[in-house]
Amino acid sequence: MRVEYVMMNQLNAWSRDRVRWRRLILIVAVLGAAWTAGSAVPAGSADGTRAPSPRAGFQAPLFSLERLGGDALSLMDLRGSVVVINLWASWCPPCRAEMPALQKVAKSFADDDLMILGIHMTAQDSEANAVAFVREYNLSFPILLDRTGAVGRLYQSRALPTTFFVDREGVIREVVVGGPLHEVALRSTIESLLQEGGS
Repeated sequence: MRVEYVMMNQLNAWSRDRVRWRRLILIVAVLGAAWTAGSAVPAGSADGTRAPSPRAGFQAPLFSLERLGGDALSLMDLRGSVVVINLWASWCPPCRAEMPALQKVAKSFADDDLMILGIHMTAQDSEANAVAFVREYNLSFPILLDRTGAVGRLYQSRALPTTFFVDREGVIREVVVGGPLHEVALRSTIESLLQEGGS
């Protein structure tokens, strides 16, 4: 009982101390300002485009990766086409669930300016698993290998699958974290992007 009485008196004395309150308010204000500055949206560059960022409305960060069993492919080389970037791994159940829809859409739009890129998170999986996965699902679109995890970090991958819809100008228009994506949703977004500025 005596301890509680002493603690209550100390708490009351502390709460009436204006200097301590001012310090507390100052600390909270500084922390709030630091958090606000750290989470601010990057400003646009001098040419009016936004700095690359893996978010809708920003330029898609550029990368170049080796294809499964082949040469390298660069995102910059695809400028002028609609690009769907899908980050996946073979151990991911939603990745497996949405892969048939991605393959159907890739085949349906094969004659259009559409490129679907399957970026295999090789750093979290294995190349052998990627090969088996591609065979299992009979995938015909390019599969790129992120062996070091650099593209996963560049695109701030927090969950698999994650899908980025990029327009002809290289701007990310939509990001879907998690899945599985359904064919109807894929088609709707892709058709809308293909209609914009199509030749």
